[in-house]
Amino acid sequence: MRQFTLPDLGEGLEEAEIVSWYVGEGDHVVTDQPLVSVETDKAVVEIPSPSSGRIARVFGGKGDIVRVGAPLVEFAEGAEQDTGTIVGELGGGEHLPAPGMPSEPLTRPQVFPAVRALARKLDVDLESVQHTGPGGTVTRADVERAAKIVFQAGSAEPLRGTRRAMAQRMTTAHAQVVPATVTDEADIDDWPTGEDVTIRLVRAIAAACTAEPALNAWYNHSAGERHLMARVDLGIAVDTEGGLIVPVLRNVAERSVSDLRMGLDRLRADAIARSIPPEELRGATITLSNFGMIGGRFANLIVVPPQTAIIGAGRISPGVVPHRGQPAVRRTLPLSLTFDHRVVTGGEAARFMVALKSDLEQMS
Repeated sequence: MRQFTLPDLGEGLEEAEIVSWYVGEGDHVVTDQPLVSVETDKAVVEIPSPSSGRIARVFGGKGDIVRVGAPLVEFAEGAEQDTGTIVGELGGGEHLPAPGMPSEPLTRPQVFPAVRALARKLDVDLESVQHTGPGGTVTRADVERAAKIVFQAGSAEPLRGTRRAMAQRMTTAHAQVVPATVTDEADIDDWPTGEDVTIRLVRAIAAACTAEPALNAWYNHSAGERHLMARVDLGIAVDTEGGLIVPVLRNVAERSVSDLRMGLDRLRADAIARSIPPEELRGATITLSNFGMIGGRFANLIVVPPQTAIIGAGRISPGVVPHRGQPAVRRTLPLSLTFDHRVVTGGEAARFMVALKSDLEQMS
């Protein structure tokens, strides 16, 4: 018997959730035939068979979480050798190792055995309990109060798929990045009627990256190395029913407006359908979140390593701004720039914002 394990799915992902099996025990499969689909924080990915043969056993069912390296299927004797399939692997030089979590242990509150037993009885997660005892001790009252809150809140909903992985990635980002945010507003009242807001933002970000390259970069904190990127590969945050997905629009500075629009439409459709190829979810050098299409004006956004910056565009609305030496009511586009202050200086961020705003305030 030979086992085929869950392969490396890239981007430092350590696990995936089984969505559906395409094969069963006793089935005969051929090389590259889809075996199972799994969901990561980015997309639903089909895992192909590494070889031909008969399936003797499948591991896990729908909804199960499988870690990278854990068995997926077992082939009967006579199956070809596992070729070590890597799903969506990038070529050399295009992907840095994802930085790891901090090695220093977190300080945990003290919990006496009787209180721990009470927490188990009441089904209370001790990590979520606010402790009020002396010296950071969790008391019985703390546990009982948490249990009451949980009871009033209703049944728990386990995080799965995109939301589970998003929680893990945001925890990593919070632990690693030192964020700082600058904001401004662009006067866009002179834009032609029907102007494509997202395309204008994409082009302005490309121009700002040329003016201040420090924000179009990756930072490998383990090695203490910054990599300035020659090409702008822009992550586009897409809101879906299952959670946030960030496909990548490649080489935006060198593409025409029509090509950018076609690329955006295709990425959004694939992201919403959860059918986007894994390679189109990797390698963003900077990210855009156009949250103003839903609501809100300014935001403190989350920089996801190894990137060093993310731009947010808020809701367009009238505002009083200087115009030809006089205050005037004009349409304005709120801009938020969050950057990793470990790598990017305040001056670099300010210059980037000036270039971004200047490009957006041009008539076309």
